[in-house]
Amino acid sequence: MGRVRHLLGRVATYLVVCVATVFFALPLVWLALTPFAKEPNFRASLRGGVTLDNFRELLDNPQTWPSIRNSLILSIATAVVVVALSALASYALSRVRVPGRDQLLYGLLLLSSIVTGTAAMVPIFLMLFQLNMLDSYTGVVLVLTGGLLPAAIFMLKDFVDAIPRSYEESARGYGAKPSQILRHIALPLIRPGMATVGVWALVQVWGNFLVPYVLFTSESKQPAAVAMYTFYDSGGQPNFALISTFALVYSVPVVVLYLLVNRRYGFAFQGGIKG
Repeated sequence: MGRVRHLLGRVATYLVVCVATVFFALPLVWLALTPFAKEPNFRASLRGGVTLDNFRELLDNPQTWPSIRNSLILSIATAVVVVALSALASYALSRVRVPGRDQLLYGLLLLSSIVTGTAAMVPIFLMLFQLNMLDSYTGVVLVLTGGLLPAAIFMLKDFVDAIPRSYEESARGYGAKPSQILRHIALPLIRPGMATVGVWALVQVWGNFLVPYVLFTSESKQPAAVAMYTFYDSGGQPNFALISTFALVYSVPVVVLYLLVNRRYGFAFQGGIKG
């Protein structure tokens, strides 16, 4: 009787896993098939035949390349700023004894998780309006950086904490300055963590819709995440050909970046030193 129950439990577990796998795989199948369908719709099917006309239509659309360029500008700029500031801040928080350091870090992380999205957009909009930074890449990058920085510091601090202090003490013994210790010892050892934070920040900005939609007033500056929502007709009907093809093209840079970083670091980290 016990064996039967164990077998039934394993069968039920496998069924749940299979159903969940199919559930999450269907959107990917739709994304892979629909851009090549002659009659694209909400179903993942090539019943009408295979064609490349959807890609030609997308390339002829005037919003395609400018929006992808804008996404690259926002994502790369934000990722660079987040990585640079989080590396400096995490090193300082790890090495300098500040009263209430851990409470401050957890407080920033908590606030960044709670005050997000629509709850923060009104004061952010007013602040940028008063600073005359609306409809500017700088303003949007700063807002995106501010939202990602607490979590980035929290993640990167673990890598800095894992660096043996003996490395720094030996460098000081040879007369190294703090800036030299940071540049030649700390930063090289936390490069895997910086790569992780950089990819994470870039992906967060790449798919962000709300912030650029609210803070950019010029259509020419809108990123791809916003431009994709314009592929609807006046009646609200989606253009499946453009949406599916654009979604496929839009996902390629992130996938390529992940593969490159994964090949370099393997995303197998143990503190500040690769395991």
